[in-house]
Amino acid sequence: MLNKSAQAEDKGGMVGIFFMALTLVIVSFSCTGPILGSLLGGVASGSKNVPLLLTFALGGFGLSWALVFGLLALFPQVLLSLPKSGSWMNTLKVFLGFVEIALAFKFLSKADLVAKTFLLKRELFIALWMVTATGLALYLFGLISFPYDSKNQRISLFRKAVGLASLLFTIYLTTGLVPSQKPRLSLLSGILPPLNVSFFANPADGVLGLHPSHDYFHAIEKAEQTQKPVLIDFTGYGCENCRKMEEFVWSQPDILPILQHDVVLTSLYVDDREALPEQEQIAIDMGNGRKKRIKTIGDKWSLFQQVNFNNNSQPHYVLVTPDGKVINAPVSGYMSKETFKKFLECGTGYLNKRE
Repeated sequence: MLNKSAQAEDKGGMVGIFFMALTLVIVSFSCTGPILGSLLGGVASGSKNVPLLLTFALGGFGLSWALVFGLLALFPQVLLSLPKSGSWMNTLKVFLGFVEIALAFKFLSKADLVAKTFLLKRELFIALWMVTATGLALYLFGLISFPYDSKNQRISLFRKAVGLASLLFTIYLTTGLVPSQKPRLSLLSGILPPLNVSFFANPADGVLGLHPSHDYFHAIEKAEQTQKPVLIDFTGYGCENCRKMEEFVWSQPDILPILQHDVVLTSLYVDDREALPEQEQIAIDMGNGRKKRIKTIGDKWSLFQQVNFNNNSQPHYVLVTPDGKVINAPVSGYMSKETFKKFLECGTGYLNKRE
């Protein structure tokens, strides 16, 4: 499609302009498609502030393209000052190729977590990134080359500096291969697989030794027995901020005991693709004549969050009493230890006062 569309640009006139625009759409779709798809998904699910969201998002897309072509049309002499293609461009392409490989492992890890296969362990992920970063460093230092590289190319100071940074990043990654009770590689928190997806742990062990329920109603039953508040953790296998909270807030010595002893923790994964039993795959009335069918566990908890708490962000934390009443204002996103601790103490203190 791309080749035929590009060839049709030569027809000139309005037809040529149409196919020029079509070529641009085909080339950019892989980048814009996922973002636009998320926006349309938000519209379909009836998210709040949809008109404002669409205005900013689609206006941003249009403005970004219009600025480039509009400014070049107004100031054509700028085209003459743009750098000419050469060996630097091939170096840039190879550099971005290594970055793409690293990101490919990241997205593969997210798919692995959502599928609950847990094949790409934390240490394996780190080792693959180390190999990628080392390969990039060797290339930038000129120790390895690719077919389209210029022969006898001079290695610039900037290229050496980036190569050194890549090498230092590799050394930084080695600290993540050593088993530790405390989370490491804070700069990559949320990007790496969770702590319990490891060769030295079992996913069933839970993060930080916690064993949260994955069913809200089971958690309520346990809370009635123990008379503790329920901490609902709306999370996702692919949620970066959720992993950051677990590794660098939940793990704090004045937070972890609260999660272990003072609350009934239930983690509800909104991106769990496991199918629900046939009898539970029902259509929920969303109002205004709209119905939404839930087919997976993730659908169930995502809709539960939207309907009951008017929110669809992760992580989202809600404290409720054993009879299901919200205790204090829910909190969302990555936050400081102090903020999260205040939220937890407010909820647990409420039940103590009531007793």
